[in-house]
Amino acid sequence: MKLLKFIKDWILIFAIISGVAGYFAYVNIPCLDSTRKTALATVELIQPMLIFSMLFLTFCKINPKKLKLCEWHWWLLAFQSGIFLVLGAIVMTMPRNGMRIILEGAMICFICPVATAGAVVTKKLGGNAAHITTYTILINLVAATIIPAVIPFVHPQPAMSALGASALILGKVFPLLLFPLLLALLIRKALPRLHFTLSHYQGLAFYLWVVALTLATAVTTRFIVHSHVPLSVELGLVGVALVSCILQFMTGWKIGRIYGDKVTAGQSLGQKNTVLAIWIGYTFFTPITSVAGGFYSIFHNVINSYQLYMHANRNKHA
Repeated sequence: MKLLKFIKDWILIFAIISGVAGYFAYVNIPCLDSTRKTALATVELIQPMLIFSMLFLTFCKINPKKLKLCEWHWWLLAFQSGIFLVLGAIVMTMPRNGMRIILEGAMICFICPVATAGAVVTKKLGGNAAHITTYTILINLVAATIIPAVIPFVHPQPAMSALGASALILGKVFPLLLFPLLLALLIRKALPRLHFTLSHYQGLAFYLWVVALTLATAVTTRFIVHSHVPLSVELGLVGVALVSCILQFMTGWKIGRIYGDKVTAGQSLGQKNTVLAIWIGYTFFTPITSVAGGFYSIFHNVINSYQLYMHANRNKHA
C-alpha cells in the first residue's frame, strides 16, 4: 500500500522518467526502425486528442452557477498576456539565433493555460477550486485568441503569409481549447444523464494527463537528441523554464495575498498545462522550444510536491 501511495504521489515524475526511458528503449530496438515515421505521426495525432479529452472531462465537472469572477483574475490575465506580448515584441526585433529560441520558449511558458489538474491540487492546498476553474476558462479563451494573433509575426513561415498562418494556427488552437468547454456545456443541457456520468470520471482525466505527459516527454527527448542547436541554447531553455515557473508562482502568490486568495492565484498562474506547452512548442515554433515546456513540467511538479508536503505537515501539527 505504501508503494502504491508513493507511486501515485509522484506519478507525474514517473511519467516524465518513463517518457525519456521509453524513447531511448524504442530507438535502440533495431526491428522497430521502419516504424519511426509512423510512430511520430501517430503521437502528433494523439496528443491534441488527449489534450481535448482532458479539458472536456475537466469542464464536465463545471457547474456554471458556481463560477465566480474575482478581481485577481484580471491581474493574472494581464500579467500572462502582457509578458507574452512584450516577449513577442522583443523577439520580432531579433535575428534568428539562439537567444531568439530561448525567448520563444519563455513565451510558451507564460501564455500556457492552467493545468487540468489545477483545481485538484488547489483544493488539496486549501484553495478555492471554483475560482481556479473560472480562471481556467478565462485563460483558455485568452490563449486561444492571442496565440494565433501573435505567433505568425514572432515565428513567420517563409511559405505562408501572416494572415494564412494565423488562420492555420487558429484552426488548430481554438477548437482544442474552446470546443471542450462548449461540448461539455451542450451535453450538460441536452444530455444530463450522460453529463452526470462523465462528471464522475475525473480520475480518467488525470490518467489521460499521465499518458499525454509521457508521450510529450518522449517527443521532447527526441527533439533534444536530434537537435543541432548549441548546448548553451538547450540550457538556456531550461533556465527560462525555471525562472518563469518561479516568477509565476511568486507573482500569483503576491497578487492572491492582496485579495485573500494566495493559494488559488498561485496555482492559477504557476501550475501549467505543460502537455499543451510542449505541443505548442513543436507545432508552431522551432521544435527544440518544447524543451522549455518539458522542464517547466518538472519544476512546477517539484513546487507542487513541496507545497503539498508542507501543507500536510502543518495540518499534522495543527
